[in-house]
Amino acid sequence: MSAIRRRVSVPVNVGGVWVGGDHPIVVQSMTNTDTADSAATVNQVMALARAGSELVRVTVNTEAAAKAVPTIVETLDKFGVKVPVIGDFHYNGHLLLKKYPDCARALAKYRINPGNVNIGKKHDDNFRTMIEAAIEYGKPVRIGVNWGSLDQALLTRMMDENNRLPEPEDAKTVTLRAIVRSAISSAEAAERYGLPRNRIILSAKVSGVQDLIAVYRMMAAEGDYSLHLGLTEAGLGSKGIVATTAALSVLLQEGIGDTIRASLTPLPNGDRAEEVIVSQQILQALELRSFTPQVTACPGCGRTTSTFFQDMADQIQTYLREQMPVWREHYRGVEEMRVAVMGCVVNGPGESKHANLGISLPGTFEEPVAPVYIDGKLSTTLRGETIVAEFIALLNDYVARRYAPLDLGEPALAGA
Repeated sequence: MSAIRRRVSVPVNVGGVWVGGDHPIVVQSMTNTDTADSAATVNQVMALARAGSELVRVTVNTEAAAKAVPTIVETLDKFGVKVPVIGDFHYNGHLLLKKYPDCARALAKYRINPGNVNIGKKHDDNFRTMIEAAIEYGKPVRIGVNWGSLDQALLTRMMDENNRLPEPEDAKTVTLRAIVRSAISSAEAAERYGLPRNRIILSAKVSGVQDLIAVYRMMAAEGDYSLHLGLTEAGLGSKGIVATTAALSVLLQEGIGDTIRASLTPLPNGDRAEEVIVSQQILQALELRSFTPQVTACPGCGRTTSTFFQDMADQIQTYLREQMPVWREHYRGVEEMRVAVMGCVVNGPGESKHANLGISLPGTFEEPVAPVYIDGKLSTTLRGETIVAEFIALLNDYVARRYAPLDLGEPALAGA
């Protein structure tokens, strides 16, 4: 795994999942269902958990949503889905947590946005009420600042102070500093009210890549709170994926970040679990964790005019992802397996030799055979219409032989 040295942070237990310290970086996601619709929310939480989300956040914005939370958590438990459920509160969280104690008990963590409560004003009773609920029910909180809802009183005060300086900073820099100050001062207030530091996670989300990097570098230098990373409003499709990857990778490479989310806008009827897969791939590409066997495949060129190798690479990658939940329950280390599906003789055999198991398909005008390499050695040659099925059979046989079976009762790990 990666030799990246992680920033020292205080670990936080979120419903049995440890965030921070020397624990693995945690992948989380958020539902986009109406939480009051408990059946739809349960189904989406289950889908996100199956995809590998280790924490799932739900919106708690109405009394109906607060009433539904205990049912959602109980139903998940009945289905054997143990993923911690986090409540996302804005504006009225102090009222909902006080009025619906069963909701407060059922949630594994509360997310508080200091820009949407009265923290920093003359009376911060609303913020304090939420912190007191966290203390009463033994829950951690994430104090999550977002520059779309930044505390305007704090920002105005810092702008005024900046304007009085002999050499004022630009407005954007002051805004970024205000975001960090909002998070840190809110955390300090929570500690004054009795919430220990080992139950506080901070985040400071912006939508620009360079801005996010700057904010988290500042926040990491301010203290040892555990940090949640995420580029807010990352966007649709490739834009959202690339921007999220660019921002989070820089910070993770510097050892900053204890839990991450890819805040992608799904296409209509799109798969919400895509954000989980993107987060996993970022961590796996940086060699910080392993979640599923990785497929190396060439991009194709004039030597590979047939799309067969593209189809095969897609089929193999899909098979590995779908099979991983089964393998994870039975074999230790299988998530680190590397598979190569290559399209011609130029790099095919060499790349296949570097993988645990690789196949080099015939390119245009090449002999119609596909050599298979296992642990760097030529094992067999496949040909004909059943190559995909035969290669999958070799994969299954390799996993059964190569990876040690888990002992009975030994917990399966989501990622190293």
